[in-house]
Amino acid sequence: MSEIKIFRVIGNYTKNHKKYLFRKEVRALKEEDALEKVLSQITSIGIYRRQIIIQEIKEISLEEAQDYLIRELSE
Repeated sequence: MSEIKIFRVIGNYTKNHKKYLFRKEVRALKEEDALEKVLSQITSIGIYRRQIIIQEIKEISLEEAQDYLIRELSE
């Protein structure tokens, strides 16, 4: 059975001629699943996928996670 990992996804998107930077931490089995989860969260606010630029996807340890909910679920 696979172990659930924590991923940090960093990127940006443009909305109303302004550039927004985001950093999301998600739990997923694979890097592709983490990317899909983040894209679906961001597109729920009315952003198209083509407007999103992903800069980095990185697996992180539990100690590196800054999101309180992610830390609690992973313990």
